[in-house]
Amino acid sequence: MRGTAAIIEVALNGPRASDPESLAQEALECIEAGAAIVHQHDRASDPDTMAADGTEMYSRVLAQRPDAILYPTSALGGDIEYRWRHHVTLHSRGLIRMALADPGSVNLGRVGARPGETPSSFVYANSFADFAYKLDRCRELGLAPNIAIFEPGWLQTVLAHEREGRLPRGCFVKLYFSGGHTGRGGYTFGLPATRKALDAYLEMLEGSSVNWAVAVLGGDCVASGMATMALEAGGHLRVGHEDWAGDGSRPSNADLVRDAVRLCAAVGRPVATPDEASVVLGLRPH
Repeated sequence: MRGTAAIIEVALNGPRASDPESLAQEALECIEAGAAIVHQHDRASDPDTMAADGTEMYSRVLAQRPDAILYPTSALGGDIEYRWRHHVTLHSRGLIRMALADPGSVNLGRVGARPGETPSSFVYANSFADFAYKLDRCRELGLAPNIAIFEPGWLQTVLAHEREGRLPRGCFVKLYFSGGHTGRGGYTFGLPATRKALDAYLEMLEGSSVNWAVAVLGGDCVASGMATMALEAGGHLRVGHEDWAGDGSRPSNADLVRDAVRLCAAVGRPVATPDEASVVLGLRPH
């Protein structure tokens, strides 16, 4: 896979609230550093506020980088039409070419295994019907599905749709590994960030044509070695504050992107520009 362009996605903030202007500035810095795809969470979790914040942020980014590939997270509460409604608004304003389309459900947060630690109660839920709705809307609107894989069953679901010819154009699958931190900011879902865990997913992906990337939530994608293994196997990368929980002081999002860029050079993988990533994924132009 040496010489094949690597796509870098940066997840700016996760649940850490930030204003659209600050997020836009960070996004521009990350794109300049080498990111092709930018993902953010907004100050609120209702679709109307998310559409307003996304419009402000994305307009600022696209004014300087019309090639940028941007996509938001899911709203919370309500049915799938409600949780996905801001995507429709952002698409109608010409601001997105990609959409979040996660296929499964998972417990996210702390398990309460430490003395005095209260277990989390948040379940990130996406039914099979919810996933089919998102794929149908992506196909209807010409949006590329950006799909997180928290558990192996989620990938099984994606591959089942692929076998039936139901995956819209531009599908980008991210294999999420647990960094193993069970304290603040940590996760205990899915598979750990190991060679055997990656190999299990790669075995599942044999014969599939979907583009895939790796991410380590509650850890460090580069320092863990997962990024190197993925690049050598032909995959792509996701980094950013939403995921990072490494040692020492927290680097900036742009620094995390630059770390990924340096690794790509060391492995012999050029970094894809947003336009090059658009070609790889088959995204429609703005």
